[in-house]
Amino acid sequence: MEKEQKKVTVFGTLTCHWCTMVKSYLKEKNIDFEFKDVTFDYKAGQEMMAKSGQTGVPQIWIDEKVIVGFDKNEIDKTLGL
Repeated sequence: MEKEQKKVTVFGTLTCHWCTMVKSYLKEKNIDFEFKDVTFDYKAGQEMMAKSGQTGVPQIWIDEKVIVGFDKNEIDKTLGL
């Protein structure tokens, strides 16, 4: 039986180098994720700040865990990779 994937959301901007790296890394690992561009999506930006208290991107939300910045070790550990 296959393990159900955790819900992954990436908050970032299209011009953020680290955001691009996070998206590429998740694709490489075959992890499905939703990308929310906080540049023009005010509601997503508010949601991000309300939950994490941070304005920095990228933010990777894995289920209820928030990872700020591209931290491969923490992403892998949280996803069980």
